[in-house]
Order: sequence, then C-alpha cells, then structure tokens
Amino acid sequence: MDTLVATRSEYEIERGKPMPSLNHGTIQANLLVALIIRFRARFRFTSETSLDLSGWSSTPDILIFRPIALNLKADKIKVSEPPLGVIEILSPTQNLNDLVDKADQYFAHGVQSCWIIIPGMGGVAIYSAPGKYEFFNEDDIARDSVLDIEVPVAEIFQ
Repeated sequence: MDTLVATRSEYEIERGKPMPSLNHGTIQANLLVALIIRFRARFRFTSETSLDLSGWSSTPDILIFRPIALNLKADKIKVSEPPLGVIEILSPTQNLNDLVDKADQYFAHGVQSCWIIIPGMGGVAIYSAPGKYEFFNEDDIARDSVLDIEVPVAEIFQ
C-alpha cells in the first residue's frame, strides 16, 4: 500500500501549524485592529510571536501581553514569559481538537485566556480554563471575562 506523505512548508515546520489562508489572514487583521482600537492602553497585542514556555514552543496567531515598551535595539526572537492571552484561528486544513489540546497547553504554561476562532461556524470560543469556555456567534459580543475585553463577533468576520 502506498503511503501518502504530506509536504509541509518551512512556515508550517517552523511554527508548528498550518499555512494560513486568505480568510485566516483577514480575520486575524480584523481582530487585531478591533482589539488595538479598544484596548491599546491596557495591553500590548502582537501577531505571530514565537513562544518558548519552559521548553514548549508555540506561535499563536495573536498574543495579548501586559503593556510593554518596545526595545527596538534588543528584539526577542522567542518570548519566554507567558502572555496573558492567546488567540488561535482555525485554518482550513487544521483539526479543531488540535487547537483545543493546544489551549490546554497554553493554560499549563501560565496563559490565562485562550480564544479559538472558528471561521466555518462564524464563531468564537473563549476559554477561561481547560475545558471551560463560552461560545459566541456572529450576533454576539465576544466577552473575555478573565481579561475584561469584548469585541463584536461580526467585526471579526467582516
């Protein structure tokens, strides 16, 4: 029997996740803009920042940190301090269970809030602990009670 071998790009190998799509990139940009407009004074938002948390590596789509000043002379390739929150956007080739498992790992490594954006459902699952989440659809305002932030879901998917 022939074995099907999937070829992964350098991007996928380096970040440990599938290549993003047009919808994925648009949703990520929409969400970053919505969060920065509303909460820039309270948080530092970054995208595609690589984490190395006690030997566990991940590159979330969006990260939420305490306010930190940029040090343009001493950049960090990998961040070892856990962010307050992370946001992962389900890619078309990705398995939802993989992101749920990843959310558990984020919590085990000190992250306080984890969002999983599910484009095919037009929904957002906001986890406050492993296995504990609220689901919001396009008619809702996504509320993160841990970080005290909220965004209209329709803005994420427009």
